[in-house]
Amino acid sequence: MEPKNTIFLVLLLSTILQSSSATPNRSDLDRFIATSCQTTRYPLLCVHTLSAYATMIRHKNDQDLAQTALTISLSRARSVAIFAAKLTKETSSFKRREYLAIKDCIEVLGNSVDRLGQSVKELGRAGHAVAGEDFMWKMSNVQTWVSAALTDETTCLDGFSGRAMEGKVKRLIRLKVVHVAQVTSNALALVNHFAEKRSAKIP
Repeated sequence: MEPKNTIFLVLLLSTILQSSSATPNRSDLDRFIATSCQTTRYPLLCVHTLSAYATMIRHKNDQDLAQTALTISLSRARSVAIFAAKLTKETSSFKRREYLAIKDCIEVLGNSVDRLGQSVKELGRAGHAVAGEDFMWKMSNVQTWVSAALTDETTCLDGFSGRAMEGKVKRLIRLKVVHVAQVTSNALALVNHFAEKRSAKIP
């Protein structure tokens, strides 16, 4: 939402891409993504989402996969928050309850964006951790923040519950927020998968 956050996201994606000088064969990457996505709640969405960013996943690396999934989730959560903010400018089109629900949604989505941003950075640091305790501490932070971000996204939808809130506004918000929540859920599953596999290798 803030310019510095957008710059951070662009730089992060560029860094991942530039470091992918020796990527495996695309068919191997596709199989790796498809297999990894089986651990998620929405595997088809997972494959569809990550396949577009396959070149950022080096050497069939679980951390790169989780990092890319989190970065995508961050980007899409930010886009929905911006979309919701634009809706508030059309005050004449909404009931008061709808307007307040959108305002609340913007706040919790802002929290989600912040937590996902923290998670992306912490996951990067966790990948460089040498000591097992340091790795587990950082991964625990990532898992906690991504779980909280997912809760924030669900909370946004709660504000539109009830018959009185049925209508175009709810449909617009729900479609976008449900998508972000599913992408975030998948990212969390991939983070958990990476944590489990890495932990098993730490003495």
